[in-house]
Amino acid sequence: MLLTLAAGASVVPWLGRQSAAQETALPAGAPAAASVPTLGPERHGLSIFGDLKYPADFTHFDYVDPAAPQGGTFSQVGPTAVFNQSFLTFNSLNGYILKGDGAQGIALIFDALMARAYDEPDALYGLVAQSVAVSDDGMTYRFRLRPQARFHDGSKLTAADVAFSLTLLKEKGHPVIAQNLRDMASAQAEGEEIAVLRFAPGRARDVPLFAASLPIFSKAYYSAHAFDASTLEPPLGSGPYKVGRFEPGRYIEYERVANYWGNELPVNVGVNNFDVLRYEYFRDREVGFEAFKARTYLFRQEFTARTWATGYDFPALNEGKVKREILPDRTPSGAQGWFLNLRRPKFADPRVREALSYAFDFEWTNKNLMFDAYKRTTSFFENSDLEAEGPAGPDEVALIERISNRLTPEDIAVLKAPPWSPPVSDGSGQDRALLRRGTQLLREAGWTIKGGRLVDPQGDGLTIEFLDDENGLERHTAPFIKNLKLLGIEAHFRLVDSPQYQRRLNDFDFDTTVRRFSMSTVPGESLRNYFGSAAASIPGSNNLSGIADPIVDLLIEEVIAAPTRDQLRTACRVLDRRLRAGRYWVPQWYSAEFRIAFWDEFGWPSAPRPTYARAIPDLWWGRTRSAG
Repeated sequence: MLLTLAAGASVVPWLGRQSAAQETALPAGAPAAASVPTLGPERHGLSIFGDLKYPADFTHFDYVDPAAPQGGTFSQVGPTAVFNQSFLTFNSLNGYILKGDGAQGIALIFDALMARAYDEPDALYGLVAQSVAVSDDGMTYRFRLRPQARFHDGSKLTAADVAFSLTLLKEKGHPVIAQNLRDMASAQAEGEEIAVLRFAPGRARDVPLFAASLPIFSKAYYSAHAFDASTLEPPLGSGPYKVGRFEPGRYIEYERVANYWGNELPVNVGVNNFDVLRYEYFRDREVGFEAFKARTYLFRQEFTARTWATGYDFPALNEGKVKREILPDRTPSGAQGWFLNLRRPKFADPRVREALSYAFDFEWTNKNLMFDAYKRTTSFFENSDLEAEGPAGPDEVALIERISNRLTPEDIAVLKAPPWSPPVSDGSGQDRALLRRGTQLLREAGWTIKGGRLVDPQGDGLTIEFLDDENGLERHTAPFIKNLKLLGIEAHFRLVDSPQYQRRLNDFDFDTTVRRFSMSTVPGESLRNYFGSAAASIPGSNNLSGIADPIVDLLIEEVIAAPTRDQLRTACRVLDRRLRAGRYWVPQWYSAEFRIAFWDEFGWPSAPRPTYARAIPDLWWGRTRSAG
């Protein structure tokens, strides 16, 4: 299915690589480690390059309404899925391990050390932590916790809980979390209110921010409960919501905690306004849309262009009870497409992979199936200034020359040339020129047509299974499959249930599947999980294609090591060139906007919407239902 995996606007990248760490909780008054780093002044916030919009005495974010009323219910089908979550079902309330299908929204019940600012590309401000001091070498972060922080049972949230949680997530968490924490050397408690995180040299710049964004669990609770078990027992949290009613696979509700300890913190003013947040699950998109029309749930982000163009003509909308809006999406659209599994020998040759692109007619698909609502995805950093365009610019050339001793002349030429982009068709649905080019590439790769079938030198045919767990893209895949058959390729669409689908992806047991990876505005550690060689062999990682290219690895490290935003931008553009040259996918499409529909029962701030998030339902509130 089309999973939108959010990299979290640079502070929550999703990765996977197993690594071990030791958690040490030092008793109050115990001496610190023998080698004491020189710490800078305590800060109220963090960002990747140190810049912060808000001063230490800020009272609330600019984009909230500090007087927002509280109450009411917000219900939706969740728009994104992270870690082990699915859009179609859930069977576990543990969203931080590989097992099971985690419930959407489970992060609402946990607090973290720091919280996002949606109007900055990567800034975090104090939540459980009131301040943080960073060592001169950037390897040690000393968080001072708020003494009033509490779990929902009234027990105090301490530094021991922080150290326990981060160590547990590194050792037993979902592979994408473990990978992201691989450069966290240790998490320690110094008394009840000081948590010290130490990082390895060469760590990605965003790893400390990622760690500060992770949930804090109760050490006492998980001393009596197995963390790595898929369970439907609501865990103990400390966040603004707790688990309410739920029915596995159908819906889950989160109830606002009236006496939540952090209600008055600047990062929480004007947010968490609904008494109940509810996530609905539907295995069929059409059924889900009909449920919205019937007011089974109240808010819908529309991902189907055909429904947006033709389906919103029903009484409640015509009577003004339902509203529609299009909001600009100014965040990177990321990479959406059919990712090819290079672990399968049939996809080893890049000419074969490129040939498949000539069989997909985006222009016909967009016009006839999607009402011209989309643009073609060409880049892994689509809709951002990280995308490579045209010949390499002076800064890119300088980077390429600096690492030229690791490159062949052919590598250098490819990186300096305009990046590869998918072909543009004549819109007929069966562009003969493009199909001829695809046939030529297959022939060059050693494949021939015999008896109407494309076969390799051993006489084995080329077959492709398009794996999915829902049929929303079956209409779009069908004409692609039809054209592949003209090339002699036996292709078919395979629909499986959600648990089987997730297992097969975790085990890399597929030919091709669709994913959308939403890239960060400031990429870092997440790139290792998406594209790094180490992640290619780790079950559950996001390196679906199995990319194992030392030059990609080299360029990822250049991105991670970039000391300024400008240099990061340059390194990302060169990385984009190399990735696109690999033909690891058949790119699909993107839209730089949010299409939303909602029952007219909500209010929202008059302040401008933040740049780096949809921020719904975060900033909204309930109001009196329309009459009639």
